[in-house]
Amino acid sequence: MKTTTTNISTLAKDRYLRNDFKYYYAIENNLFNLFGTTNNVNLSTIIEENYSLCLYEQDKEYFGIPTGQTYIDEDGDIIDYQLVDAENHPERLKYIVSKENILLSSLRLAKSPALNYDFDKINDYVFSNGFYIFKIKKDWNQKFVLYLLRSKKLKALIDNNIYRGIGISSYKIEDLFKVKIGKCLIEHQVAAVEAIIPIEENIKSLKKNIKSTQNIIDNTLKTVFQFDYEKFNTLKAIKLYSTTQSVYSDNPDLRFSAKFYRPAGEYVENELRRIGKKRFKHYLAEPIVLGASIAPTDCCEDGEFCYISMATIKTWEFDKDAANIVSNDYAEAKNEKRVKKNDIILARSGEGTIGKVALIEEDVNAIFCDFTMRIRLKNYNPKFAYYYMRSTYFQYLVEIYKKGLGNNTNIFPIVVQEFPLPDLSLDEQQKIVDAIQLEIDKQNEIKNQIAILRGKIDSIIENSILAND
Repeated sequence: MKTTTTNISTLAKDRYLRNDFKYYYAIENNLFNLFGTTNNVNLSTIIEENYSLCLYEQDKEYFGIPTGQTYIDEDGDIIDYQLVDAENHPERLKYIVSKENILLSSLRLAKSPALNYDFDKINDYVFSNGFYIFKIKKDWNQKFVLYLLRSKKLKALIDNNIYRGIGISSYKIEDLFKVKIGKCLIEHQVAAVEAIIPIEENIKSLKKNIKSTQNIIDNTLKTVFQFDYEKFNTLKAIKLYSTTQSVYSDNPDLRFSAKFYRPAGEYVENELRRIGKKRFKHYLAEPIVLGASIAPTDCCEDGEFCYISMATIKTWEFDKDAANIVSNDYAEAKNEKRVKKNDIILARSGEGTIGKVALIEEDVNAIFCDFTMRIRLKNYNPKFAYYYMRSTYFQYLVEIYKKGLGNNTNIFPIVVQEFPLPDLSLDEQQKIVDAIQLEIDKQNEIKNQIAILRGKIDSIIENSILAND
């Protein structure tokens, strides 16, 4: 068991009255000295906050970048964005950046690396206030500092010792500035950057061969079931359509929203029913149920159970490291809300997360939250069901069947149980799973090669600093 001691006066010096163990354990054990050097400077002497609020232009559409993993990859490349309507939603426009800036996510669940952009249209991008925006002080090379801030050692320190709070936790800039870095001559920094450039080029080359898991799933199902995505996309582009009053009256819920009657939605539903007449309810081992609610007092540091929230499955798998720990008393009281191997957890609420699924692939002590639902199947391959639920067609069903306004949209078990589920033999399901998994394994091998190259960059940075100690 780890222990540490501090005194009241030390706690009082923190203007936020920080009092968590992990932070003071790191201070006492000199973990803020990132590389264990003796000739140190604080990060505050290397970087300083430097940001500009966005003054939007009339009739201009901006590319908004939240701090999520799905928008920025580990190399800082923008892989997705949200279109921001500046005229109607100026509150969503936060910071603009320039080529001289480095950005670092302040949110734990984002886990974004340090970012720096030098492309010409950078002013079309607007970043959320979940980022800290820095400028590099003199005597330090911007590229060198970029990789220093992106290093695994710094990210581990932030993840394990600096973050404050639970759930979507964040850290204060004052804490980051306390990190100590060994001094490094500018010529050594430049030499390190020159050594990194060919590694960067190798990473870029490998990334050209990467396919997203979403594309792999969709392309495999397209081949097996002869899905016509071109027709689907053509129907989805239709913005104006009409129907009759009898269609409304035939609906048991009296649904009258425009999205529910989209031609693309009807097409997708017909396509999925074409490949099988069965529905989820025909393969349920037990009724689909919602999870358990939680209060802050139910969380603790030493419990044996974690809490599966929507945020922990936003990457299409259960991220145990991002989950809160709950007390054993809470877990015992919510025993019927536990998960087990082969359960599928589906997010039932919230724009950006609704419809996302995670397959529990190993036994884990966990309670799932009330904004998710648990699906247990029998006589059906859970991994095939998981891949099917990740498909564009299934996700579009969620899109047209969800109810609510703004971010408060929901979908319910009684709806999901009526969704079509392909009526295939277990052997046929396994063949499709194997085909998808084969392609995913190829992608993982490329990602492993990239991870090795990133490790080499970390070593170059660390060795350059240690050489100056």
